[in-house]
Amino acid sequence: MWNVLLSFSGLVALIQLLFLPFFPESPPYLLLQKGDKAGCLKAMKQLWGEGNYHTEFEDMMKEKAVTKGTKIMNVLEVLKERSVYPQLSTMLLLLLSLQLCGLSATANLQESIIPYVSLGVAVSELISVIFCSSIIDRFGRRILLWGGYLLMALILVLLETSLLLSDQFLWMRYCSVILIFLFLIAYGIGP
Repeated sequence: MWNVLLSFSGLVALIQLLFLPFFPESPPYLLLQKGDKAGCLKAMKQLWGEGNYHTEFEDMMKEKAVTKGTKIMNVLEVLKERSVYPQLSTMLLLLLSLQLCGLSATANLQESIIPYVSLGVAVSELISVIFCSSIIDRFGRRILLWGGYLLMALILVLLETSLLLSDQFLWMRYCSVILIFLFLIAYGIGP
């Protein structure tokens, strides 16, 4: 019944994909990244109702004033910064631990290929983290979430199809592995 369990994550992603357009952008993102005060206030009103949220807005304005001269670093600049090495090592440790997640077993591959698939899983996660961190400021979280869930749903449909056909066509097993990698990248970029 592992295919039902795998489909469950696709169902949850589909539900979130359907409801995501009805939620506003994050107020801190609108104010701090986009500089949109009116959009920030509108999003706060939509999230919190007619209550008094001016204290939170003032706190965000103070944070904007404090970070005004701060430069947003790109991925290479972050990798050169020694102060973030503990956080980077923690992230890499988590990514490398994905080798033990068991995704390589879903494709029904030969045992000799599974270590390479596990390595591919970790590389896929690393690619998604680097790619997401470099584009999140440009597109915002909402677009990345929406696109990520949409891609995940599509990839899960293709993965289920390739798994069903893998007994008839041996090359479909390799398509399943590629789809697993793509699913992980879509998950890392979106959710």
